[in-house]
Amino acid sequence: MKFAFKFSNLIGTVYRKGNLLFTPDGNTVVTPVGNRLSFFDLRNNKSETLPIESRYNFTAVDIAPSGYLFIAINETGEALLCSLVSRTVLHRHHFRKPVACVKFSPNGKYFAVTKDNAVFVYRTPGHTKREYVPFALERVITTAYDETTCIEWSSDSRLLAVGSKDMSVKVLALHRMTNFAMVTLGSHSDVIVNCFFEKDSADLYTLSRNGQLCVWEANCELADFVSAQNKKASKEDKLGDEDDLAEGGVTAESDITAEHNVLPVEIDDEPKLNESKVLFRRTAKHFMKDALKMDGGAVSLVAACYHRGNRLLATGFSTGAFLLHEMPDYNLIHSLSVSEHEIDAAAFNSAGDWLALASSRRAQLVVWEWQSESFALKQQAHANNMACVAYSPDGAYIATGGDDGRVKLWNASDGFCFVTFSEHAAGISGVTFVQSGRAVLSASLDGTVRAFDLQRYRNFKTLAAPRAVQFASLAVDPSGEVVCAGSQDTFEVFVWSLQTGRLLDVLAGHQSCVSGLSFGPGAESVLVSSSWDKTCRIWNLFAEKGGGREALPLAADGLAVQFRPDGQEFAVATLDGAIVFFEPRTSTQVGSIEGRQDLASGRRDTDLITAKRLTRSQAFTTLCYTADGECILAAGRSKFVCIYHVREQLLLKKFEISCNHSLDGIDDFVSRRKMTEFGNMALVEEREAAQEAALSLPGVKKGDLSSRGFKPEVRVSGVSFSPTGRSWAAVTTEGVLAYSLDQSLVFDPFELEQNVTPATIRAAAKEKDYARAITTAFRLNEDALTTEVVESVPPESVELVARSLPQVYVEKLLAFLGGRLESTTHVQFYVEWIDSLLRQHGEALKERSGKAMATLRTLLKNVTLRHAELAKVCDHNKYLLRYVETLRELKERKGEKGETDDADKEADDAMSSDVDSEDMLVS
Repeated sequence: MKFAFKFSNLIGTVYRKGNLLFTPDGNTVVTPVGNRLSFFDLRNNKSETLPIESRYNFTAVDIAPSGYLFIAINETGEALLCSLVSRTVLHRHHFRKPVACVKFSPNGKYFAVTKDNAVFVYRTPGHTKREYVPFALERVITTAYDETTCIEWSSDSRLLAVGSKDMSVKVLALHRMTNFAMVTLGSHSDVIVNCFFEKDSADLYTLSRNGQLCVWEANCELADFVSAQNKKASKEDKLGDEDDLAEGGVTAESDITAEHNVLPVEIDDEPKLNESKVLFRRTAKHFMKDALKMDGGAVSLVAACYHRGNRLLATGFSTGAFLLHEMPDYNLIHSLSVSEHEIDAAAFNSAGDWLALASSRRAQLVVWEWQSESFALKQQAHANNMACVAYSPDGAYIATGGDDGRVKLWNASDGFCFVTFSEHAAGISGVTFVQSGRAVLSASLDGTVRAFDLQRYRNFKTLAAPRAVQFASLAVDPSGEVVCAGSQDTFEVFVWSLQTGRLLDVLAGHQSCVSGLSFGPGAESVLVSSSWDKTCRIWNLFAEKGGGREALPLAADGLAVQFRPDGQEFAVATLDGAIVFFEPRTSTQVGSIEGRQDLASGRRDTDLITAKRLTRSQAFTTLCYTADGECILAAGRSKFVCIYHVREQLLLKKFEISCNHSLDGIDDFVSRRKMTEFGNMALVEEREAAQEAALSLPGVKKGDLSSRGFKPEVRVSGVSFSPTGRSWAAVTTEGVLAYSLDQSLVFDPFELEQNVTPATIRAAAKEKDYARAITTAFRLNEDALTTEVVESVPPESVELVARSLPQVYVEKLLAFLGGRLESTTHVQFYVEWIDSLLRQHGEALKERSGKAMATLRTLLKNVTLRHAELAKVCDHNKYLLRYVETLRELKERKGEKGETDDADKEADDAMSSDVDSEDMLVS
């Protein structure tokens, strides 16, 4: 078993907070998801989360016009300069204050950052040449009387428009100009939300939170702005460059103007007499709330975006409505609503045909194509925390259940949700797939177990108890015919037939909540249940009436139970932090793991004891065996997921799921400066005077939306290992974290000898001894070399080479082919390899199907995915050819009909001429 698992994707979370943006090509939308960034490729229908993690949630993001660099700034003001090519962090810079907005200039030379009442302009690193200083300060502009909120660059990157909370917009020049100083634009009575320049013009639009839109027109074009070339400006530029080289960058933001000789904007700069002074005139003022249907209550403008090429203005409001106007005439194009909660962010793509909207309260992200009035993307996460997760038998899909009562199915390869079931009326406590993979079952606190058909996407069975109960656990037997659910209030296990929906039996015996259920993989239908009554019971449902066989005592309350894939062992997690292993045939304990110290819980803001003392109360709440059954995944109320070797009872690896300090329970220690005689100062909420806030209800921790300072606690609610053995998923506070096996990080040779070298492998392939080359390549076990050797085999020799391979290398080659089939372009070649291996060695593989099951599932998953991709192309071509053929037939029929009409017309003309000649003869 290899453990080079690396974070691969974040599933189930589409937006948290911050701004949206598209990549320069306009095909990918970028969203901040907590302390990570997700990229949703709309052309290829795939989502991906970068392996870049910050210490706090991101609030401001922007991508350079070149598409190679991007800057992401978190809540505390820490900026990460990252490369989209290598997907690594190039530099970290701390502004030491929250940043509301960051924006690259259109020419890519600069980027501006808002902080307090100032705007800091930096030179983009590596734009024209390599620089030693990554954040080289160009200018500091301090003009506002309150915090700055937004930045906008002009098309020529020489002008800046800065909005602030003082209800004004400042238009200023990046460098000194002879005919233009700073201009203050008022006319607003609320906080400025955004401002936008017109394309190739100094005209701009300003929007405030109360829905006011002002249109401003300049009395000259951008080309009429004249840069100052006097000696004073030259001297200042020279001094600034010398200081930059001497100091090596910005070290202290507080002394920035003194260290770099960067002067603030002088408001009283007067233009020269021979230059025409640039003035702005307000040409129109619109009240956007008039276009909304308000049913009472306060409505505020929250988000806005503008596309300069198409002159389209999109605005989002706190009611979930958004407006699309054509400017500058202010013509309303669309007025729609996407949710009942406020729209937090909006963005146009480069072409202006897609509009992205995001809502954090609803956890929703949509991309709307306004011309066709259809959605290019519509994704919504669980409204509350996720509670459980399960992989499909082929590993292609992931099912999640949340506290919002919804069951969602996600595609494991692209990360998109393709169906949501919302029939439950309370939180979901368990989800599982039937062995055939055609249905998914869910248990809920509303007292029902529902079965959903994955072909028609409907609820085809609802299983309920004869009295009102709350289900806490769920299990289905390997045949998919028997469903069991454990209750947390009546302490019973209910057994149904999935085919008929009838209640078959009620298993009584537990004296507390039935916390876990698990079926063995054999045909005996052995069920194991764990409970808070410090017992674990084994039930044989078809052996005797009532099914009770034996109760196994535990040292503490049972929290979770899981059967090993081969059915020869099961594990129970207990409240004392231990994992106990039993053999089901003899009902004897075969091992135990003390894992309390491995969880290493952090200290939460409300805790009154240290993290070291908290560790004594930690325990695993979810378990899952690996695909081969040699190791077990365990997690709980902590930021760690542990992998243990079952036989050796050793901790092999710990995965830290998050380092996001915006979550509670990350830090091991609390600073003494925050501890006062009244408690932790981190619990004191700071509210803005202008915002209304409801009082926080005492005792409410989950979903307390009235609290601005609410910090969700980091924890792992469920873990599930993929049947393919190459990935696993964990349900956490931030979403479903998927980890996959990165073969590039593993050097694991097999029977390595001195003569096993890349040179000898290539020499064997050149001599056309392909069987020896393949076996030697697997002994060295390097993917690139193995791919080169396998693809060098001629297609007509595949069957012969497959027949001559030893049995020990057949399964290795099948696993390699299954992994390569997911991304290769030689689909037919790899399918021929798989077909030849299965035909030649099928009987031998069937004898050891237990060990080869993970490999076969990987093959099934990837073959199914490639078949679905090719089926779409083939169907499109087939229907297109049918359409062309139908057009040809219609054209031929029309031509034949035209010829027939011409012949009839000629016959009629001939007949009429004969009649006329006869009339003449008669006369």
